[in-house]
Amino acid sequence: DGAVVLVLCLSCLLLLSLGKQNSGRGKFPPGPTPLPILGNILQLDVKDISKSLSNLSKVYGPVFTVYFGLKPAVVLHGYEAVKEALIDGGEEFSGRGHFPMAERVNKGHGIIFSSGKRWKETRRFSLMTLRNFGMGKRSIEERVQEEARCLVEELRKTNGG
Repeated sequence: DGAVVLVLCLSCLLLLSLGKQNSGRGKFPPGPTPLPILGNILQLDVKDISKSLSNLSKVYGPVFTVYFGLKPAVVLHGYEAVKEALIDGGEEFSGRGHFPMAERVNKGHGIIFSSGKRWKETRRFSLMTLRNFGMGKRSIEERVQEEARCLVEELRKTNGG
């Protein structure tokens, strides 16, 4: 009786997992069919993942999707694919991943885990503030050292003359 309940629960979990993976797959580039819960992890050689991804690019093209568990990852293989994504389609590829724990802690603020308009505003504010504190300018220590060198040089001239 307990075994039947266990099998039914596992079957339901498997079906839910399949449904969740298939519902989101339409938004992503093609790629190998993922296994429920495991994704494509068994199709990749973990010791040489770059070779595995290179082999998959021969089948699916320079832009394809692999699943690590239930999480999809879009792979850009080759210079042209990376250039097109980051330069030509920069806005679409500028987002960050979803990190629920980090979002809970910093409530969507900060530079590292935020993205989009909020990230741009935070970055602009941070850089402006850092510049006001002297970032990107010669530090006071360098100026003092330069003045000290000039003073020593002038003292040598007067002492030697």
